[in-house]
Amino acid sequence: MAKNRRRTRSASEAGAEAVAETVDSGLAELTPDRERPRAWTLLLDGAPQSHVDLDDPAYLSFEYQRRLGHVADLVAPANQPLQVVHLGGGAFTLARYIAAGRPRSTQQIVEVDAALVQFVRRRLPLDPQARIRVRSTDARAGLGKIPDGWADLVIADVFSGARTPAHLTSVEFLAEVRRVLKPDGHYAANLADGPPLAHLRGQIATAATAFGHLALAADPTVFRGRRFGNAVLLASDRELPVAEFTRRVASDPHPGRVEHGRALADFTGGAAVVTDAAAKPSPLPPDGTFSG
Repeated sequence: MAKNRRRTRSASEAGAEAVAETVDSGLAELTPDRERPRAWTLLLDGAPQSHVDLDDPAYLSFEYQRRLGHVADLVAPANQPLQVVHLGGGAFTLARYIAAGRPRSTQQIVEVDAALVQFVRRRLPLDPQARIRVRSTDARAGLGKIPDGWADLVIADVFSGARTPAHLTSVEFLAEVRRVLKPDGHYAANLADGPPLAHLRGQIATAATAFGHLALAADPTVFRGRRFGNAVLLASDRELPVAEFTRRVASDPHPGRVEHGRALADFTGGAAVVTDAAAKPSPLPPDGTFSG
């Protein structure tokens, strides 16, 4: 006979309420997940930024975070500890994911908003056993303090006012990323753009001058320039696990597509390489992007 099962209540069902606090970059809010216990979504000025499940850090809700999670899974054999730099902290979602899946990994998070760091630490504490250090400074300045050849993986997910700052889009910035990476290391970036995809094309052209191999994962409608959305760039000087990355991205709840090689080169359409002198922030999302 089947036993009666007691369903675990979600944070919102258990009476958890949204909390908000003014931080350096605006209004930070944590809203409880209606489906999962001890899970929360972080919003900055109303824009969803991160989702964290404290009971299950291996669960990634946002599609771009799932794709970054695939990168973290594929850049080295399973369970092998990694040395990772996270540019942009948010709710530390990817750092928690890597700590859970690759114990003994050593990770450094660089997040410019010190008040946000304290808010997240207080409300969504990190596992004290995880080897995660958080620096409250500008992403490029923090990158400059990392030793040469230290990192297996650098993940860039930096947004200020829903835009990636200009100084994190240039070939000079990628030179610093290259300096920090081991010779066979990987770089992953969360990029955001919409029609006509000028920013995204420029970022791919710029990355192509710094790395020998590139792949880009996005929703097909983003690739076709039909809507604003996220794209995850994976870059390295070693061959990329394109086949498995493609399979995983296509199998996600919101299936995506991966472009690489000639098709990705053609996608750039002759876009110019971005330098510090000409760099601009990524475009603002259109009104209504985060509604509903």
